[in-house]
Amino acid sequence: MKATRYEGNKTFSVIETEIENPKKGEVRIKVAYSGVCGTDVHIYHGMMDKRVAMPQTIGHEMSGTIDAVGAGVTGYAVGDKVVVRPLDDTKVKPSDKGFNHICEELNFIGIDSPGSMQQYWNVPAFTLHKLKENTDLKLAALIEPLSVATHDVRLSGLVAGETAVVLGGGPIGLLVAMVAKEVGAKVIISEVNPIRIAKAKELGFDAVSPIDVDLVEYVHGKTEGRKADVVFEVAGVQPALDVMTEVAGIRGRILMVAIHGEKKPIDLFKFFWKELKLIGARVYEKEDYEKSIALITANELPFEDMITDVQPLSNIQQVFENIDKNPDGLKVLMDCQL
Repeated sequence: MKATRYEGNKTFSVIETEIENPKKGEVRIKVAYSGVCGTDVHIYHGMMDKRVAMPQTIGHEMSGTIDAVGAGVTGYAVGDKVVVRPLDDTKVKPSDKGFNHICEELNFIGIDSPGSMQQYWNVPAFTLHKLKENTDLKLAALIEPLSVATHDVRLSGLVAGETAVVLGGGPIGLLVAMVAKEVGAKVIISEVNPIRIAKAKELGFDAVSPIDVDLVEYVHGKTEGRKADVVFEVAGVQPALDVMTEVAGIRGRILMVAIHGEKKPIDLFKFFWKELKLIGARVYEKEDYEKSIALITANELPFEDMITDVQPLSNIQQVFENIDKNPDGLKVLMDCQL
């Protein structure tokens, strides 16, 4: 089979290797598609070399069918369509308080251990979620990032009739906006990239650039002065941190979706003055995956428009180079059988 390897120094290789039988408690998946995540791009840029053991097969957004079942596995059969929730959360401690998805010794499969950018992939059966037979595997590759969005919206407590401001209109920001709209919220997207603004508008969202308009005044006008009930900070840049406390209304909730690797200044006075809440959100839980699977299965949201390119697995080096050259795209999928 073909497998890819991250070698470091912005380099991927494609190798031929033996297909391995699944061990006890594992299944072997014939991987259909593997999405390229922002984290994968960080790995490509060498930002996670201290964490990723090289050479390493990366990738964690995927879909596929079961090709073989190891001893002791029940409830799954060859031919079942599945996705993997890539969290090996078996090394739990009392200090994790039952929140296994963010346990101290979490193994994020595809980062901390081999991932899905290969033709066949052996994984623990407890990571699987079964799909319906008629599920489009191309769309199913969006279930992992969509689960990030369903987790974020669930933790926010967003309900129908509320206003949500999404700071950042990239892939995760748009998925958050879709889920927020699906629960009945009014959604405003703030994004500086004109191509992504146009895409958000094409998808039916109210999208503006904070460079062209005063975002605080814009949200004020759209909400009769109430401002946002929920703000999703997805951009990960200082201007978003500066404005998030301004666009939030009284007792607004701010969801920290973006990853900030360094300490950043935040206007804590606004938290006191308006009784704001700041909520951290990381990865997802089982119920978020089930929600995402239901949304993909229903296919009533414009998920197909999120996929801007599909490339053969053998083109992996070119794919990452092109993402650097063209950061305007949304979701690139690798066809893992080509």
